Amino acid sequence: MYEERTYREWIKHKDLVTFKVIAEETDLLISADMDLSSEAIKSISIYRKEIKEYINGDEKFLRTLEPMEVKENAPDIVKEMSEAAKIAGVGPMAAVAGAIAERVGKDLLKASKQVIIENGGDIFIKSISQRLIGIYAGKSPFTNKLALKIEAEQTPLGVCTSSGTVGHSLSFGKADAAIIVSRWTALADAVATATGNMAKTEEDIQKTIDFARSIDGVEAAIVIIGRKIGAWGKIEIVRLDAR
Repeated sequence: MYEERTYREWIKHKDLVTFKVIAEETDLLISADMDLSSEAIKSISIYRKEIKEYINGDEKFLRTLEPMEVKENAPDIVKEMSEAAKIAGVGPMAAVAGAIAERVGKDLLKASKQVIIENGGDIFIKSISQRLIGIYAGKSPFTNKLALKIEAEQTPLGVCTSSGTVGHSLSFGKADAAIIVSRWTALADAVATATGNMAKTEEDIQKTIDFARSIDGVEAAIVIIGRKIGAWGKIEIVRLDAR
């Protein structure tokens, strides 16, 4: 089931060109120094083909909700997803959106000094100036009221969100948003899923933050359930109406 990504209407970068690229189920919103649609399509196609061909020979990779080992001759992106999932304690497909966003982003950086890729709430960003990433948490009052301030020197960076109340992605929790920041976007994606799965009530916020904090490579975590928010790490949260 497709859910309209209305939060994309917020995205405005006066110094960048923003364009959408769709290849089968992959739907990316990309901002770069120029329109790189054709390059993005080629890049997406490569990684989708590698993942799909691996799944054809090992369907467990697609379906399992637990970490799994992959074959020695697996493509690098498949190995990356497996490793990130193992660290987070989830299935490898929990890292697919982050892995694709980062891989495509790094390919596009060969032609553009700045690239921001949003893939269903999972973001890869490389910027030469400060950026604000707005928080979308469904019906929570924090939606479109808070943002993460990302400094240029913090990038490249992954900022990934899992939600039990927004979107079609599988989550066993009730978090309006579980946001993980990491230099490794696939890891941010996998840990966001694991964190979101743990957050079922407001009382769970602290333990989910503690879980994310315990994982090497995670730089920040934010968990939102309704009117409650918990945050930790190397990130600045700002009010959007106070810019």
